[in-house]
Amino acid sequence: MNDTNHQSDWGNVATGSVMDRLVSLSKRRGYVFQSSEIYGGIGSTWDYGPLGVELKRNIKDFWWRTMVERRDDIEGLDAAILMSPKVWEASGHIDGFTDPLVDCKNCKHRFREDEIDPDKEPRCPRCGRGDLSAARQFNLMFKTFMGPVEDDASVVYLRPETAQGIYVNFLNVMNAARQKLPFGIAQIGKAFRNEITPGNFIFRTREFEQMEMQYFVQPGSAGEWLERWLEERNEWYRELGIRHDKLRVHEHGDEELAHYAAAAFDIEYEFPFGWQELEGVHNRTDFDLTAHERRSGKKLSYFDEEAKERYVPYIIETSAGVDRTLLVCLVDGFREEGEGKEARTVLRLDPRIAPIKVAVFPLVKRDGMPEMAIEVHAALKRRWNAFFDDGGSIGRRYRRQDEAGTPFCVTVDGESTSDGTVTVRHRDSMTQDRVSADRLAEWLEDHLS
Repeated sequence: MNDTNHQSDWGNVATGSVMDRLVSLSKRRGYVFQSSEIYGGIGSTWDYGPLGVELKRNIKDFWWRTMVERRDDIEGLDAAILMSPKVWEASGHIDGFTDPLVDCKNCKHRFREDEIDPDKEPRCPRCGRGDLSAARQFNLMFKTFMGPVEDDASVVYLRPETAQGIYVNFLNVMNAARQKLPFGIAQIGKAFRNEITPGNFIFRTREFEQMEMQYFVQPGSAGEWLERWLEERNEWYRELGIRHDKLRVHEHGDEELAHYAAAAFDIEYEFPFGWQELEGVHNRTDFDLTAHERRSGKKLSYFDEEAKERYVPYIIETSAGVDRTLLVCLVDGFREEGEGKEARTVLRLDPRIAPIKVAVFPLVKRDGMPEMAIEVHAALKRRWNAFFDDGGSIGRRYRRQDEAGTPFCVTVDGESTSDGTVTVRHRDSMTQDRVSADRLAEWLEDHLS
């Protein structure tokens, strides 16, 4: 996938340059900026601009509607980022959440041991020298201190995942919401991992946001629920507008399974840099609740009134990254089409998640067109994120909105002021419809849903 002469699935863009072009577009149109850029940036941290924050919010809203609002068996939660260190002791993160690292004594580069080709003589991936240290374990959690004194008693960690906050609140949520098994708890929140080799834009970062749902089930039904949730989560990406042929499911072999999992699947997407995990769907068994029950001394079991038995529930986990999902939406929608004067860059985002739903233009700045366009924009702004633009030629204004991913552009022209109609241009087909301004909101409602 790195042959820059290979014609890609992203229009006229050579595959090897897709990510470079996408990073450039993301900055130009206000999707993603390098964090602390005026100071030279800081490793693998990113800021979301005006369009990026809208797209991110729309993705999270779409997930929340699907997972929580439209279901009766899933409740929401927003657990704290800072938790008792005992949580991470029980979960195994303090002892086991590590990567083996190697130091190059020549260039001082530090890298993960799996970056060394096992079939060749060990050499540094940066300078090529073989003067390497022995591998040593490095914990990926960010450590900080709570309170005025920095000592062992005040150590806390920035959470490396949101799931543990769900597990320790299992009984609280179940009792407060009066739920019975099977039921789930969903959460969207920040997590932090001191990754040694982050990269590929926002694919792997040290600060990220997760969309996780933990579904608590009777132990004997875990396999059935795993298959059901894998199917539902795979379908969700198709509903998001992601191309079917770019998605696949990878089942973890015995050597890949985490110590807590009985079975695990990854929903993968074919990025320009290869097939990579988009979401994990796991059968975590009763490992987590049992570990917290043992460490805290609090019972986390469930009494099944129908079966007249008490047991620790099994957990089916669905875990997706907001940032990674946003990247998939950008990559999957990115196209460069046409040649010469007809060339255009376009983001084919699903209208339901597009940051700007509609842009409004006066064709020219005279004959009452600007005034009518301002009125149309104000009316649409009450319902959607609408954008007004009267700068430059109409062609350039269309191209700017194509790059932003805006699905529809409304132009007020010479006919508009006389007959009350406007031109609506479709982003993907570039065809145009003539619509009455009085019915424009109704027309958009039909086409944005």
